[in-house]
Amino acid sequence: MIIQALNDQYERLKDNPQEDIPLRGFSREKVQFEFVLSREGGLLQVNDLRNEKKAAKLLIVPEAVKRSVNIAANFLCDSTSYVLGRDSEEKEIGAKDSARGMKTFEEFKKLHHTIGDNFDDIGMHAVLRFIDLWNSAAIEGSLCWDKWKDLGGAKIVFRLDGERGYIHERSAVKQAWLEYYAGKQSGYSAFCLVSGRKTNVARLHNSIKGVKDAQSTGADIISCNLDAFKSYGKDQSYNSPISEEAMFNYTTVLNHMLRKESRQKIQIGDATTVFWAEGETPVVGFLKDILDPREDTPNLSGLRLFLEAVRDGKKPELSGTEKLKFYILGLSPNAKRLSVRFWHVSTVDDISRKIGQHFSDLRIKRDFEDKQPEYPGIWQLLHVTAVQGKTDNISPVLAGVVTRSILTGAAYPKALLTATIERIRAEQNVGYFRAALIKAYLVRNNRLLKKNAKEVSMSLDREQRNVGYLLGRLFAVLEKAQKDAVPGANTTIKDRFYGSASVTPAVVFPQLMRLAQHHIQKSQYGGLIEKAIEEITGNFQAFPVHLTLEEQGMFALGYYHQKPEMYKKAEKKEEA
Repeated sequence: MIIQALNDQYERLKDNPQEDIPLRGFSREKVQFEFVLSREGGLLQVNDLRNEKKAAKLLIVPEAVKRSVNIAANFLCDSTSYVLGRDSEEKEIGAKDSARGMKTFEEFKKLHHTIGDNFDDIGMHAVLRFIDLWNSAAIEGSLCWDKWKDLGGAKIVFRLDGERGYIHERSAVKQAWLEYYAGKQSGYSAFCLVSGRKTNVARLHNSIKGVKDAQSTGADIISCNLDAFKSYGKDQSYNSPISEEAMFNYTTVLNHMLRKESRQKIQIGDATTVFWAEGETPVVGFLKDILDPREDTPNLSGLRLFLEAVRDGKKPELSGTEKLKFYILGLSPNAKRLSVRFWHVSTVDDISRKIGQHFSDLRIKRDFEDKQPEYPGIWQLLHVTAVQGKTDNISPVLAGVVTRSILTGAAYPKALLTATIERIRAEQNVGYFRAALIKAYLVRNNRLLKKNAKEVSMSLDREQRNVGYLLGRLFAVLEKAQKDAVPGANTTIKDRFYGSASVTPAVVFPQLMRLAQHHIQKSQYGGLIEKAIEEITGNFQAFPVHLTLEEQGMFALGYYHQKPEMYKKAEKKEEA
């Protein structure tokens, strides 16, 4: 299912010039340097292709071979070990490690003569002359030695002096390469699991690059390299037969979506996640900014209109793409392989409604409306569940499950409520993001379980009779009484008693109520506070011995809603 969807996506993109996706026989590689050759094969210049941050340039070149310890050369784009027979200045010719350098250079030379001797092209002729004339023992006196500190181990392409394009881009060279490439098929025939046709199947699959914490050289989704993975004596990927064409298609489009500048990729916990639709739709462009908003969002006004529409239950402008299938794939590293962390198939309309429901459930009055985002991203929310708010401390499992809940409309995990309340108790701070998470959890939980509990509101709800909510309101009132009586105090009852008051109120609140009588007598707004206490305590009979986890969540919301209300009343009294 996953491979089929990726294969179909490649077929849609390959003829789109805006996507610039490699065609079969080519791949996008990181290249650091170019060698400028004369028509006689002389090395005239060594040019650095990296940008000011020393990042390599991405070029579409003849498809790179897959190698680990084996020696196999690439055509017209390879590392210094193959192009020059040297990896670094320590590997002197005749030294212990130089034997491999000589072998890799000879393999590079052999490949280029195998392909280049069969056709006539001035660019190819220059490369062959360069290879034949090159002597790795004399590298110290060459142009390469001046830049060897950066050049060692880098990838190199070739350009003919006086021309703008690279030699591997010349039409005759590309045609010769494709003819050679077509003759490299495995020769093993079987029914392809993607197309259903009997054809040559791939023995090895191209590596997938761009997954966080996976091997930098790439990792595999399909790999059967141990005896335990063999079935009926079938080695390598013959155990999961996929045609060489389908293999190229799915690996190429996946690498295309995983590239650094891609707007179809987002990191969720340990899962590098890509998403796409079976056609063009604005939702694909919006989803990255919805889940992980940035200040440099290219279409901020369009994104906001979309979010307002889906949150309020209105139908956004999707240009007739509502019924298109929408795919989301999460990959995480697993040794030399990649694990599929989650796979979700939906429609553009369904994913839009699920996102809208998520923001509707989250919606709550903000502390500072001009500074806090109305549509917080998943990382802004999950940061407040982590120790010290550090990204490294966010549970990858929690991040994955929360994301699945957002995209599928399933209940938020109980671990989300637990982690949020634990951080509130540890830091004695509720705040906008934590209050929003608690509200979203409780609202969705009540709706999906069809509980008859009164809906949790965006702001202060005086009709709410949940005991946890009432006690949270009461705690905020008692804190305000203390602040009025002891202005400028370094600590308040919140710093000392919030955790115990929200879990075992019967132990803490009687003491706080006695303390409040002294504070009310000293407070400038004692009458207002006394009235607020009477209003709240009149709605329950006694302080409960223990509050459940959901009631602790309601406690936090009651406290969050009531706190700004107390300052509003004080301001109105001063005005009067």
